[in-house]
Amino acid sequence: MTEPDDLILGCKRGKLIAQRRLYEKYSHAMLGVCRRYSRSEAEAEDAMINGFVRVFERIGDYRGEGSFEGWMKRIMVHVAVDIFRQEQRYSGHVSLDNPDMKSIVCNPFEQRLEVADLMALVESLPEGQRVVFNLYAIEGYSHKEVGEMLGISENTSKTQLLKARTTLRKRLNGSVVLKKNHDDDTV
Repeated sequence: MTEPDDLILGCKRGKLIAQRRLYEKYSHAMLGVCRRYSRSEAEAEDAMINGFVRVFERIGDYRGEGSFEGWMKRIMVHVAVDIFRQEQRYSGHVSLDNPDMKSIVCNPFEQRLEVADLMALVESLPEGQRVVFNLYAIEGYSHKEVGEMLGISENTSKTQLLKARTTLRKRLNGSVVLKKNHDDDTV
């Protein structure tokens, strides 16, 4: 048996040490998944913790078909989206004037965009667009599935994705890159 198989078996048997090791092994990656659907790091951590609780409750349902990490990721996405829906923030908006963000004007031909820059651009999208973009473009859900998860129509999902892509294109063509504001950063 491989390490993940041992951990899964231990978790199925309710072994706390196996649960702890599974959490330690996957928590960083699962926090990244939850962060894409959350407004703050604290909210993402809450979603991740709730997701792990659900993983441990449902681990008996995992039959070894497909990737275990993929199975966990789907649970994390569902938990984070459930929290998003419960807070009724679907029509919310994240302003570009957010004090936690700095905009840096650059020429994309002169400067390569880093992964963090692209993630900041996605995170700066209005919430509805950001969640639909992540579910469709990153997680690979269909518009029908996105609509069912968020309680919106398939056409609304398509519209939100179109708006997200349009916004991202404009920001990339306009050479605006957003970065998290840190006290010691200078622009």
